[in-house]
Amino acid sequence: MRVLLHYDMDHSESGLDIVSCSEQDDARLARLLPDTEVIWHVLRPLRAADMDRAPKLRLIQKLGTGVNTIDLDAARERGVLVANMPGRNAQAVAETSLLLALSVLRRVVAFDARTRRGEGWPASRALVGGELRGRTVGLLGGGEIAGLLRGMLEAVGARVVFTSRRPRPDDPSWMELDDLLRISDVVSVHIPLTEETRHLLDARRLALLPPGAIVVNTARGAVVEESALVDALTSGHLGGAGLDVFEQEPVDPANPLLTLDNVVVMPHVAWLTRETWARYFAVAAENCRRLASGEQLLHLV
Repeated sequence: MRVLLHYDMDHSESGLDIVSCSEQDDARLARLLPDTEVIWHVLRPLRAADMDRAPKLRLIQKLGTGVNTIDLDAARERGVLVANMPGRNAQAVAETSLLLALSVLRRVVAFDARTRRGEGWPASRALVGGELRGRTVGLLGGGEIAGLLRGMLEAVGARVVFTSRRPRPDDPSWMELDDLLRISDVVSVHIPLTEETRHLLDARRLALLPPGAIVVNTARGAVVEESALVDALTSGHLGGAGLDVFEQEPVDPANPLLTLDNVVVMPHVAWLTRETWARYFAVAAENCRRLASGEQLLHLV
């Protein structure tokens, strides 16, 4: 079974017939697709045109959870199965969310730059940071990532509230979204991108946050209206943002968010750890085995 790993990562221990292709190398992708039966997909969108170049394609295996980068209708029309692997990156993403919140609060990027210029001490009054202890953190989402992050936040003394699609009347920390935003010193996004969640955090909702609040997003960029976020940051209403995701990816170097020293950015790699890769490969290899033997696949979408 020919497997195409559409990402630049070592796969030598998988034990499968795998070829790899960088997400930036569309020419190599086009050459490999005709013989590909399974694609291990990460982030570069897979469109109908890609599937048309792969007549042997049987399965698109998402390495991760979100399948918004796969044309699901096109896959269905062509009889191509799609599977994901929910929860396998939860620990890494939760840890990165905490990292981003702390990095913004403690002005890590600004201090790093000043230190490298020989200006690290004494510190400017403008760079005095804050602590998570005693602050209210609002989580958008009630899934595994949010649950892990909640435990980390509570361990350092933060008060945690959350909102989710389904009300949780049995949990006093559950709140309606707008009510949550009004009291959150930090808001962290952990929901999938759908038509309902696109630009969920728009100008109106960002304005509900207390002055100086911080936005953290390790989910999908378009859940936050980027232009509204820029306005809220440059006006001084928000104190900062920690972003692993953007509306356009790879992020445009001209994106105004990249010019702000109270914004900490990463290139959609919150999930990217050795441990996550090991869990990804285990599930992906198992689904290849099941596909070959005609068994029910794990986590079909």
